[in-house]
Parts: sequence; structure tokens; C-alpha cells
Amino acid sequence: MVETALRLFGERDWDSTRVEYALRQHEQWYLGDGVYGDGPSYHADYYNAFVIHPMLIDILSHLENECRWAEKFPHVRERSRRYAAQLERMISPEGTFPVLGRSLAYRFGCLHPLAQAALTRCLPEGISPARVRCAMTAVIRRMIEAPGTFDEHGWLKIGFCGSQPDIGESYISTGSLYLCAGAFLPLGLPDSAAFWSDPDDDWTSVRAWGGLPFAIDHSISV
Repeated sequence: MVETALRLFGERDWDSTRVEYALRQHEQWYLGDGVYGDGPSYHADYYNAFVIHPMLIDILSHLENECRWAEKFPHVRERSRRYAAQLERMISPEGTFPVLGRSLAYRFGCLHPLAQAALTRCLPEGISPARVRCAMTAVIRRMIEAPGTFDEHGWLKIGFCGSQPDIGESYISTGSLYLCAGAFLPLGLPDSAAFWSDPDDDWTSVRAWGGLPFAIDHSISV
């Protein structure tokens, strides 16, 4: 990401080798159906959301015409779209999601790929922008309105839903908690966009648990 930013800002001496190494490693760690292993051994966590999918999309979208890995971009985008669909399905009718893996203090930062797909208008087929808005709003409100979420100065406190300092790993700090801001990417859309202007739409879990019709799930093979 650093090298990509340097290239984007006009630095001539950016190091494409570092970019290609990162892309190659993640390609080796890809497990299928939109999920990367977060290393050579699979980790059941949300790092596909916190870092992997959003950054792969950003890197390849900016270096699409320069990087020899550009031919992978369609596959990377399809994988990211599939993972976004999985995230949408994981949001419960109550606006919760599974408490799984490390770095849970990043809270709704795990919705970053879903937010990115909404911003770039690349949502999975069958998932409306309004459905994503409603689902993400339910999660964000559930977490941000929990008692103890902010300290006396208005800063986020370590926790998942409120103040829960014991869930903070050694690398977690007040600053790192703001990785959750990735969920706010749709704020880059104009107010005329369907994400904001369309009427409310029930997300998948609301439909499924409410006895309403909902789309059958599927996997991808790339």
C-alpha cells in the first residue's frame, strides 16, 4: 500500500517488487470461495475484511496498467464481491455478527469490503444498495451506541461492544481502533445515489429468519 501510494503521488522510485511480492503471496494463500488464508496457515478471523480484500482492490485499481499482475484484477474483484456477499449474510436481524478471531476491537471495520463495494458500485448480484445501508446501519448503531464506547474526551475505548479492554491484543491502541472508519466509505457517494435515496430494504438474515423469500447462496470457483 505504501509503494502504491508513492506511485500514485508521482514518486519515480517506487518499488514495484514489493507490490508484486505482496500480490504473489496472497495469491498463494487464496483458499477459494472468496477467502484468503491470512498467511500460509488459515486463520479464522476478519482480516479478509480489515486488510486483505480492500487493499488488494485499491492496489490493483491504481496499478492496473503498470503491474504484471493486472490480469488478476477481475479475479480479485470477483473474490472481493463474494466475500462482501458473505459479510452481508453474516449480519443478523439484530445487527450483530459472529464474534470470531483476533482484532475484534476494530469493531465494524470488518464491514470494509461491503462498504467498498457500495462506494465503487460493485455490490454482489442480488444485494441492493439500500439493503447494505440498512444492514450496516444496524451494526454500526448497535456498536457505536453501546454504553462505554467512548471515553470522557470522545475517543473510542478498546472493546467490541462497549468498553472491554481485555479483548485488546498487544498491538491494539486508541489510534488503531479507528480502522473501523473503513465502514464509512459510502459517505463518498452523492446523496442522489441509490445507497442513500432508495427506500429501506431487508437484508438476507432478516428475510431468512422472518420466513420471507431470500436468495439461495452459491460459491465461486476463481
